[in-house]
Amino acid sequence: MLHAEPTQAPEPGADQSAPEGEESGPFRRCLVTGESRPVEGMVRFVVGPDEAIVPDVEARLPGRGMWLSADRDVVNKALAKNFFTRAARRTVAAPGNLADRIESLLARRCVELLGLARRAGQVVAGFDQVRAVLAEGRLGLLVEASNGSEDGRHKLLAIAPGLAVVDTLSGEEMGAAFGRDRFVHVLVAPGRLADRLRIECVRLAGFRKITAAGLDRTPQTEIVDE
Repeated sequence: MLHAEPTQAPEPGADQSAPEGEESGPFRRCLVTGESRPVEGMVRFVVGPDEAIVPDVEARLPGRGMWLSADRDVVNKALAKNFFTRAARRTVAAPGNLADRIESLLARRCVELLGLARRAGQVVAGFDQVRAVLAEGRLGLLVEASNGSEDGRHKLLAIAPGLAVVDTLSGEEMGAAFGRDRFVHVLVAPGRLADRLRIECVRLAGFRKITAAGLDRTPQTEIVDE
């Protein structure tokens, strides 16, 4: 059964205070592009005790933060042009696979949030179950497997045009949140968990190059509706 979230739990990275010398408020400036953007579309980095760059995807680690747009190309440019060393004003080490590490962290975060929503009774999973809920007029966030059937997605969206959709997780990653091999269609009830999951999936999309509409299909083995 799909239950709307009754209370507002604190969301990761919601504290907009900042250490001394770091920007505060809802916007941060990207080291590479120079643009000020909402923190929800960026990734924070700090320098660890070993002088290595650490991605802080939840924006909670101590230390002065450095911010980049949540985009694989931006992160790679920061590495190639030594933006971290320049921003830190000292030599720091950054792994060449930093973008891959961020992608992994964000994907894990998305799976964790989906699991939290499941345990809170805020999701329905499976094509028939989601279709039934949508037919009742109840909405939410539709989480679609990136390697799932587009036909099933189109059928669901025909019932609820304009429904918010994210599709940055694979069916196997979605299934991990349920202790299953895979899932293709999941509906998350409106609330803070759904909002946070949408934000994290959009950030993840910047590292997987999947469009918000889900039309940029990465070559994968497509899985049938579940």
